[in-house]
Amino acid sequence: MPSSAAASAADLKVISYAETSGGFRAPARGWNSFGLQANNVGANFSFDQDHVVAQCDLMADKLAAANYTYCSLDSGWSVGGNGDDHGRIIYDAPKFDIPKLADHLHGKGLKLGLYVVPGAFQADLDKTILGTSTKIRDVCSGDEGLARCVFNYTRPEVQTWHDSVVKQFADWGADFIKLDFITPGSPDNGQNLPADQSAAVPAWRTAIARSGRPMRLDISWKLDRTPKYFSLWNANAESMRSDQDINNGGEATFIRWATVQRAIDNYRQWIVAALGLFDDEQEENKLRVYPDLDNLYAGNAAVITGVSDAQRRTIMTHWIAAGANLITGSDLARVDALGMELLTSRDALAVADFAARYPMQPRNPGTGGQDAKQLQAWIAGPSSSCGRAAVVLANYGPDQGQGGFGSKTAGKQRVSATWADLGLDGKNKYAVKNVWTGKQQATTARGVEALLDEGESALFWVTPVNKM
Repeated sequence: MPSSAAASAADLKVISYAETSGGFRAPARGWNSFGLQANNVGANFSFDQDHVVAQCDLMADKLAAANYTYCSLDSGWSVGGNGDDHGRIIYDAPKFDIPKLADHLHGKGLKLGLYVVPGAFQADLDKTILGTSTKIRDVCSGDEGLARCVFNYTRPEVQTWHDSVVKQFADWGADFIKLDFITPGSPDNGQNLPADQSAAVPAWRTAIARSGRPMRLDISWKLDRTPKYFSLWNANAESMRSDQDINNGGEATFIRWATVQRAIDNYRQWIVAALGLFDDEQEENKLRVYPDLDNLYAGNAAVITGVSDAQRRTIMTHWIAAGANLITGSDLARVDALGMELLTSRDALAVADFAARYPMQPRNPGTGGQDAKQLQAWIAGPSSSCGRAAVVLANYGPDQGQGGFGSKTAGKQRVSATWADLGLDGKNKYAVKNVWTGKQQATTARGVEALLDEGESALFWVTPVNKM
């Protein structure tokens, strides 16, 4: 693929998501607890069943019609130092009753997500793996820094342990597993992680398949994108984190714009790596794993979220056009009018559905390259059936240190991309519709453009006139 060379329709490699290894055809939508656990945003939130139910009941009332259905618990729902008599993960009973929570959520049409990390507890080394005569210490040793030992994945009893854990999750009613601290990846983790715990991912995938209950597997975080590991994640997970956590841990707002710039650039790196590795031609080489850009913080007012309203819209635009998980971390008790629009707009979610097939890729204005740019263009598609595409134009504002592009141009900027820049056939005429405003642009033979302030973006449907 070109980096900074002139582009044409011939060099646009269109890639599409195929069915995941677990049988899913779209990324997840829902709510995750971590932002309210980690940030002091005035939500009066404690991580326990009552407060989680309050948030997820609001999701059922406000967002379920837009297919936000996963109520995902992050770290802290389980006992932190030991498992049951067989070393299986158990819920922290003073705070949670997981089967009861699952029943409640399922009754509302929602689904339950649980958080795990690799390994068994060091405190459980002398316990026997269910269905075997093997002690955990025989297959798990060392210290990864999370009160856990490191499994020897060549031993079949290790898979038996995973099977027993996931079968219990299935019996409780779990629908989603977030597997954190996977390596290679998980940088700046503050733990003594092994350099390669990739074998944990197929172990959990196999256990899910054997449990008899469909469950998504989301793996985290900022995972290695080299061919060996990207192919492994692709074959075993529904979604994979492309970046580190984006929230401001312990602060009074959820995020900073500098971190959003980093998250967008990490997605750019992710999709460029995917384009170089996967294709639609061979079944065994299709892209099957969705990107997880981390929790979606767009639902609350700027004073809570930490970025401007225009930047909130830019966040939503990029998350949907990437075909990423739409797992909000916002306080659902304080979703404002803009937040409701961003999370539930039918027109915008139609783009999300389209991008769940065709993820956006960068096309630098003026060259069609794939580099990080302050003034950037992206294209999702075009579709093989009608030639329709979704196009994003963005002015990310001055690089705040992690955006990857380095430039510091201030103020409003005109961002434009020709059809050739986007890899489209310049011989066609295209109808252009602004997705967020609903306004139809003048049919043009040249391309798309928008005057954008710092952190602002525009989202368009682009359709060949002769295909309308």
